[in-house]
Amino acid sequence: MNIVILSRNANLYSTDRIIEEAENKGHHVEVIDPLKCDIIIEREKPTIYYKNKYLDYVDAVIPRIGASVTFYGCAVVRQFEMMNVFTTATSDAILNSRDKLKSLQRLSKKGIGMPKTVFTNYTRDAREVLQHVGGAPVIIKLLEGTQGLGVVLAETKSAAESVLEAFNGLQARVIIQEFIKEAKGADIRALIVDGQVVGAMKRQGKEGEFRSNLHRGGSANIIKLNEAELKLAMRSAEVLKLPVCGVDMLQSERGPLLLEVNSTPGLEGIEQATGKNIAKSIISYIERNVNK
Repeated sequence: MNIVILSRNANLYSTDRIIEEAENKGHHVEVIDPLKCDIIIEREKPTIYYKNKYLDYVDAVIPRIGASVTFYGCAVVRQFEMMNVFTTATSDAILNSRDKLKSLQRLSKKGIGMPKTVFTNYTRDAREVLQHVGGAPVIIKLLEGTQGLGVVLAETKSAAESVLEAFNGLQARVIIQEFIKEAKGADIRALIVDGQVVGAMKRQGKEGEFRSNLHRGGSANIIKLNEAELKLAMRSAEVLKLPVCGVDMLQSERGPLLLEVNSTPGLEGIEQATGKNIAKSIISYIERNVNK
């Protein structure tokens, strides 16, 4: 089988692991920079041109597209879809997951529990917005933020008002969420492959840090999800039509609460924390869905 990983960095841990497991199964793997692809739109034979060759021999695509190149990266994924190439994440699913507001609206409509959340269009009445989520402390997130960037914990009403006024002045769109105190700076990442949880870890932020992202100094340990957490993770992936994804949630007094769904989750932290071979699971999922 010919497998393409769409990524701008061929040296990442996740990419290396996927290549390793694919080659162990006898497959041929290429890492292709989506920004260097030419999309050729034709009715009879849509195709993609990359480094002096047509990519008309590809059987499956694994998108590992960074948020900064979402538009063109998804255009490349969409072109592969037009060529009837199997993909572990469709272009529409990636776009929907990257739009934080849209994804939260869809998930909420399907009954997925999440922290109280407010989106406002540059309102000048910060006090009223804070009341909607129960007052300070609150989490304020840039809609375009990733990996913990653009996320602020405002511990007091005056601090929250100042942050909101600053973002409004920059015309930066944000969402405001209630702070789940009982989570104690920790969250859960569940890795979904083929709609099932194949690994889960609890990430704990370092002392004094409310964000649990591992690259920000957090730690991770394997965790066994309870029935409610399993259901939330799998249902969230199903709603956003992402058979391979990472689902982040908080443990709260009212049950698990969804934070976000990541269409291109990293494998390093969860493989090391759980000892599970996630990369192999992804290759096996492709094998089950592609005619060899």
